[in-house]
Amino acid sequence: MFMKKYKFPSIPTYFLRGLLLLVPLALTVYIIVMSIRWLDGLVKLNIPGLGLLIILGSITIFGYLGSSFLIQPILNFFESIMVKVPLVRIIYTSLKDLMSAFVGNEKKFQQPVMADMIPDGTIKRVGFITQQDMTNLGAPGFAAVYFPHSYNFSGNLMLIPREQVRPLALSSTEAMKFIVSGGVSGILLPNEER
Repeated sequence: MFMKKYKFPSIPTYFLRGLLLLVPLALTVYIIVMSIRWLDGLVKLNIPGLGLLIILGSITIFGYLGSSFLIQPILNFFESIMVKVPLVRIIYTSLKDLMSAFVGNEKKFQQPVMADMIPDGTIKRVGFITQQDMTNLGAPGFAAVYFPHSYNFSGNLMLIPREQVRPLALSSTEAMKFIVSGGVSGILLPNEER
C-alpha cells in the first residue's frame, strides 16, 4: 500500500539534480586550474603553482618599486612615450583606464543604479554609473551608465538623463552578480544574512 501512494523521483530528475550540483562546482574548479596552468606556462618551471607565485610576487615588487620616488620618473617617461604614439596611445590609455576602474584610486563600478530605458519607466535596466556629468560630451543633464551583458564579459555604455537614473541599495558585487547571471541570481539586500 505504501509503495502505491508514494511516488519516487524518476532517473531524469536525479540526473538534472546531479547536473545542478556538479556543473557549477566542476566548471569553477576547471577555470581556476586552467588559469593557474596558463599563468604557470608564462614562467616555464616544472613545479605547479610556482609560476603563479613568481608572477604575483613580481607584480607586487614592481608595484612597490613603481611607487618609489626614484623609479617614478622613469615610469613617467615611458608613459609619456606610450601616450604619444597614435595607435599605442589608444590601446594603452584604454587598458590603463579599465584597470584603474577596478583597482585604482578612482574606482568605477561602485554605484549600481536602476535606469529607466524609456521615459514612462516601463522598461528598466540595472547598471553602474561611471560618470555623473556628461557636459564635456555636449550632453548636460546626462550620466554615463555601463550595462554589463549577462553571461558575457562585455556590455554597453549609454548616456541617460540623470532624472531617469536612481541609485540602488545594493553592493556593487551583488548588482554585478545579478546582471551577469541574467537575473537568475538572487539579490542579497545589505541587511540580510546568508
